Amino acid sequence: MLSETGRSAEYRLASFKTNTVNSDSVFVILSFSGGGTRAAAFSYGVLKELSNTRITAAGKDRRLLDEVDIISSVSGGSFTAAYFALYRDRLFEDFEKQFLKKNVELGLALRVFAPWNWPRLASPYFDRIDLAAEYYDALLFHGQTFNDLVEARRRPYVVLNATDMSLGSRFEFKQEQFNLLNSDLGSYPISRAVAASSAFPILLSPLTLKNYPKGTNYSEPEWIDAAIDPETKVKNPRRFRSAQIARTYENAETRPYIHLLDGGLSDNVGLRGPTHSILSTDGQDSILRMINNRQIRKVAVIHVDAKTGSVPNWDRKKRAPGLVGMISTVTSAPMENYSEETIQSLNEEIKMQFLQPRKTEQSFVKWLQQHCPDAAWPQSLPDLDFYEIGVSFDDVESAADREKLKALPTNYHLSNPMVELLEETGAAVLRNSADFKRLVRDLQ
Repeated sequence: MLSETGRSAEYRLASFKTNTVNSDSVFVILSFSGGGTRAAAFSYGVLKELSNTRITAAGKDRRLLDEVDIISSVSGGSFTAAYFALYRDRLFEDFEKQFLKKNVELGLALRVFAPWNWPRLASPYFDRIDLAAEYYDALLFHGQTFNDLVEARRRPYVVLNATDMSLGSRFEFKQEQFNLLNSDLGSYPISRAVAASSAFPILLSPLTLKNYPKGTNYSEPEWIDAAIDPETKVKNPRRFRSAQIARTYENAETRPYIHLLDGGLSDNVGLRGPTHSILSTDGQDSILRMINNRQIRKVAVIHVDAKTGSVPNWDRKKRAPGLVGMISTVTSAPMENYSEETIQSLNEEIKMQFLQPRKTEQSFVKWLQQHCPDAAWPQSLPDLDFYEIGVSFDDVESAADREKLKALPTNYHLSNPMVELLEETGAAVLRNSADFKRLVRDLQ
């Protein structure tokens, strides 16, 4: 059960301090897409390659994996992200056996069809999503809550993403989001957050959260009031819309319950949250503030996308696709297009907000030094190196392997050879990326 706010968890980036292993100067963000076991195994391969990559940061030799600060995930990728956050290197010892090479679909089906669960499923207060959360807890998470992550106080800070069913917007499992519900995330089971993040429509029911009335202990975040004005609506419509969405949670009378579905429905690559943090000072987890304060010198964003990219052959047939085909198109095609737009938008905004102004400033300072050597430039812009590293099936060198991977279903049961191919491919695509090589070279 969710408890009314005491905010004891404080599950936010600032709670996860840097230490001798992790330094702020190199800030590494991972995003894991949806796609069932396919996505979980692909992202597992990326983590394994990061573990095998040695770098030098803050004058110390370490694994690049130790420099990962944030993992933002949706759906299938959330299983890998949450397990790594809880158990660290144990991921490489037993995650394959416990999840990747297990028939998770069969295990869940056996619970649904078990006679002793029928009375519970007949209740209006218990549904398939609750059964799934119980199964994931028994399988992987063993009663762990967000408080367990906070108490460890070690990065990465993992943000599991779901979709608000009523608004079609992202819902992030972090305290800042739960503050809007006047709720404490700390005691909430990680298994239920993962279940919400992977609650694919029709197959699983939505997961429901209680939205508590706002009393005297509630205060609206300052950025919301600043963003709700006509000028912001014109100049920054994305910020204005974010503030509008945030305010819908503040009225518990009109929205006493929040229903969550698969995070891939609103952001299938898990990148919109980190993008907002890099480009905005709004909210508690702003990375831009750290950049402006010169805590961060290098930002690497590694987005792991297990989308198929395959084109169905429906247009070759006179008969229209059936129900299964329509559901597949409605839920997957928009997500894939949205993911591409997210990645492109991040690159464009980074160039416009950081790289181009810095280049312009350097040119001007050079001119100033030549023509006015006694003049002093009062304040330089943050010196930031940015690395955008994509890992997807489109980057697989072997055409045969590429088509084989794109043909894989998005379920939670794959053959062992396919799981191993996904792991090996995720590692190889990252290792062969030109931008990844540039990052590693710059950190030597």
